[in-house]
Amino acid sequence: MATVLTPDDLIAGRGGRLVRFGTFARRNPTFVVGMVLLSLLVVASLAAPVLGTKDPIAISVMDRLQAPSEEHLFGTDMMGRSVYSRVIYGGRVSLIVGLSVAFAATAIGLVIGLLAGYLNWFDTIIMRVMDGLMAIPSILLAIALMTLAGSSIRNIIIAITIPEIPRVTRLVRGMVLSVREQPFVEAAIASGTKTARLVRRHILPQTITPLIVQATYVTASAIISEAYLSFLGAGTPPEIPSWGNIVAEGRAFFTVAPWVVLFPSVLLALTVLSVNILGDGLRDTLDPRMARRM
Repeated sequence: MATVLTPDDLIAGRGGRLVRFGTFARRNPTFVVGMVLLSLLVVASLAAPVLGTKDPIAISVMDRLQAPSEEHLFGTDMMGRSVYSRVIYGGRVSLIVGLSVAFAATAIGLVIGLLAGYLNWFDTIIMRVMDGLMAIPSILLAIALMTLAGSSIRNIIIAITIPEIPRVTRLVRGMVLSVREQPFVEAAIASGTKTARLVRRHILPQTITPLIVQATYVTASAIISEAYLSFLGAGTPPEIPSWGNIVAEGRAFFTVAPWVVLFPSVLLALTVLSVNILGDGLRDTLDPRMARRM
């Protein structure tokens, strides 16, 4: 006989979920705060067209350097463009670059790190290459790559991903070297488990938790790097608003129109802060033993 749910059952079910969420939030406040902040920023960027924005590249000479008001929420810049619209749309660039770099660097670094940690001959060669990449300041390497490839979002993602790969690779390699000495791995080897299955079933799962946490820090680092590149004129083209080039264009007018620099800087800081808080929360949630030690 089918069970019929009454309104009281539905209310109780929703109440139970709220109680469970409240318990989770009390136990993992850092994760919840970071997730809420980042979600709000992502939603604002994706919903930019319906948040009262204007064309972010529309020039209005009559509205140059207008202070924040009801008509221009964040004021206007030296070309009369809406700073509010440019800041909201600029968030898309930072989030796309940050998430894309995190995904690409994590995926590539995971594969290289697994191979380096398990194959000694490969480790000797590839880790010297990784050491060489890490010896070059990441921002200088990114600027050099952008100079050669030209300004575009795709090239920015590639230029920032390359310096991030060695950091992920070293993390995964260290985890693999630690795990491969564990008794359960030695037992699997003694029982004749093939290398591919051994890596997939026993070693790879042990790297997932630190890798997820590292991916959040790569995201924050990529967002800052994109802002650096755009500020220096080596990032996104001028016609694509990003927080870095908004600040770069407004710095000459800081004394008369500080809002042009202030608002993109605040949004950039909030985004990086939320990603870092989320990373700390993930670390505490996924590895409670580490959280207790800290």
